[in-house]
Amino acid sequence: MRFGFVVPYADTREFTELAALGEQRGWDGIFTWEAVFGVDAWVTLGAAAMVTERIRLGTLLTPVPRWKPWDLASRVGTVDRLSRGRAVVGAGLGALHEGWTAFEADEGRRVRAEKLDEALAVYDGLMRGQPFAFHGKHWSARPTDFMLPPPPVQQPRPPVWVVGAFVPGRERQPSLERAARWDGLLPFVVDRSQPEPGSHYDLDSFAEVVRRVRAERDRQGLPWEGYDVVVEGDSSGEFVQLEGTPSDWEQAGGTWWVESWWGVPQGPEGLAEVRRRVEQGPPG
Repeated sequence: MRFGFVVPYADTREFTELAALGEQRGWDGIFTWEAVFGVDAWVTLGAAAMVTERIRLGTLLTPVPRWKPWDLASRVGTVDRLSRGRAVVGAGLGALHEGWTAFEADEGRRVRAEKLDEALAVYDGLMRGQPFAFHGKHWSARPTDFMLPPPPVQQPRPPVWVVGAFVPGRERQPSLERAARWDGLLPFVVDRSQPEPGSHYDLDSFAEVVRRVRAERDRQGLPWEGYDVVVEGDSSGEFVQLEGTPSDWEQAGGTWWVESWWGVPQGPEGLAEVRRRVEQGPPG
C-alpha cells in the first residue's frame, strides 16, 4: 500500500511547500483537484515537480468532460516531463456544483459520459504519438507533425485512474467497464438508500467492486499487475469514516490509501492543520 494525501485548499506556492514536506516525511503522492475557476491544478503540479524528486503528483479528480482533450494531454505531458515521470490523472465525470454551473451549463450525464470516453481516447492517442486520428461525436483529431511536444516519460502514457461507480442490483456496470480499461480505479458505490448521494462503501462492497473490475480486465485481456486501486480515507475520522486499518483495505485490493481531508476549513488555520498532518507522515 502506498500513501498519499489531497490538499483541499492552497495556492500554488503553499501546495509546492506541502509537496516538498510530504516527500521529506515519506508520503508517496500528493494530489490536488480541478476547479472550473480557481487555482490551476496542472500549473500547481508543475511547480511542485520542480522542488521534489520522488513523490507522485496528480489530481483527485479531473472532470474530463469539460476539458478539450489536447489541452489535457498537453498539460499532463508537461508535468510528466518536468517531474521525470511522476504525473497521474484522476478522471471522472465531475461533480456538478455551483462553481461549475455558474460558468457552464450541465449537458446531462449521458453527454458527459460520452465526452469522458472520447476525451480519454484522444488523450491516449496523442500520448502514444503520431500519426493519430480520431473521429467521434464530440471530438476529432487528424494526424499532424506541427511543432510536436516530446513524448511523456511514462509510456504509453501517464496513468489514468478512473471513477468506477458500482450500482448494486444492476446487471451491467458500464462505469466499472470504463475503469477497467484504464490504469487504476477510484471506487464508488451508489447507495440510493442514503439521504445524501455519494459513495458509501465498506470493506465488503469495496472488495466486490475490485473483484468485478479485475474480472472485467481479465475479460478484456488486460493484466492486473500494475493496476492501481485507490482508497480515499481520513485517519482523523472527520470526513471519511472507514472501518479497519489501511492493511485491511490492502487485503481487500487497495494499492493506494489517499488521505482526503475535505473537512479541513479553508484559510490559514486549515492550512496549518494540513501541514501538521503531513508532518506526521503516512498512517501506521
